[in-house]
Amino acid sequence: MVADEDLHRHAVENLGQADALLFGRVTYEMMEAAWRLPAPTGARPDWMEQFARTIDAAKKYVVSSTLDRVDWNAELVRGDLGKAVQLLKQEPGQGLFVGGVKLPLALTELGLIDEYEFVVHPRLAGHGPTLFAGLSRLVDLRLVSQLEFGSGAVAMRYEPKG
Repeated sequence: MVADEDLHRHAVENLGQADALLFGRVTYEMMEAAWRLPAPTGARPDWMEQFARTIDAAKKYVVSSTLDRVDWNAELVRGDLGKAVQLLKQEPGQGLFVGGVKLPLALTELGLIDEYEFVVHPRLAGHGPTLFAGLSRLVDLRLVSQLEFGSGAVAMRYEPKG
């Protein structure tokens, strides 16, 4: 990924549209390690600080069968994933922001994602996880918006058709 000021500003806007973040264990631990405040002085550029403050303050739900506890403004989600996420989606507010690789696949299989945003970066990598690898069915999407950044990255937002 090519991290730049525009992408971080966009991420802050996205986080501001969600009542809470929903992460799997790996994403939660990675995000906590990178963004939990306070950070050592000079650990990141000034333009990353708004994102750091926003994600640090956000309510988080963590789907994990291996963690015994979480903090960083987080709650564990256990048991039936579909039921748990349906209950979270029924709460008043703007909704949840889901991040990661395995969790979005599981939620797609359950038909629980209302909107997808994919950010395509102008960088090829021959390794790393593949989004939606193993998806059991086709999911047709309708493009609802796209935004190009100065870095050449493009954020495309889609809704499932039907």
